[in-house]
Amino acid sequence: MLAIIGGSGLTKLATIEDPHRRVVRTPYGEPSGALTFGRLCGREVVFLPRHGHAHSIAPHEVNYRANIWALREEKATAIVSVASVGGIRADLAPGVLAVPHQIIDYTHGRRGTFFEGPDQPVTHVDFTEPYCPVLRAKLLAAATAAGEAVFDGGVYAVTQGPRLETAAEIDRLERDGAEMVGMTGMPEAVLARELGLSYAALSVVANFAAGRGNSAHEIDLKVIGAILEEAMQRVSRILDRCVECHDS
Repeated sequence: MLAIIGGSGLTKLATIEDPHRRVVRTPYGEPSGALTFGRLCGREVVFLPRHGHAHSIAPHEVNYRANIWALREEKATAIVSVASVGGIRADLAPGVLAVPHQIIDYTHGRRGTFFEGPDQPVTHVDFTEPYCPVLRAKLLAAATAAGEAVFDGGVYAVTQGPRLETAAEIDRLERDGAEMVGMTGMPEAVLARELGLSYAALSVVANFAAGRGNSAHEIDLKVIGAILEEAMQRVSRILDRCVECHDS
């Protein structure tokens, strides 16, 4: 079963059929909210809003371990993460969709592994390619089938939040090779890897990052909502096709 984690702008799936919610308990505490089960294009899916159904959980406060554990316990085998980002690269303008291929993690203090504690052996996981190449290919194929343009690839810098970055920080991220910036890509991706779940991301550019484009001097937070609202309609069409691809 495919799981979809929704970020800012996607707190529910409007196209889900016969939705029903279920509260799931985990050894790691409460997930961001009840899981919503239903069907997209006739296929079973499960949806979880990363920031809660009321969008009240900040990026650094998300219980990523509980979220990923709950999805695995409810028989999800793959996760598509939808998240808003700021565009660092000039062609990653507001409204653009991208399927990143790499991550640089700048977060701190987040519980980023299931392998900790006195009873756990030291365990390393390979993270050379943080996103599942098979699921990435399905996302890209779904976008093509839906007639939606997406960028294939991009390096996603994950910052702590909840504040946005300074222009100097974005300069640093760019020097490090980052092309987009968000706050929720880690430890979500590595936790999915630890539990053997396929994981890929669909990034929605909500604004130019600080010091870039029309955010050269200030990021206009008032217009982000309208950009995300329009973009999420395209995301929904891609998700519908992705469910079909995943089930085929």
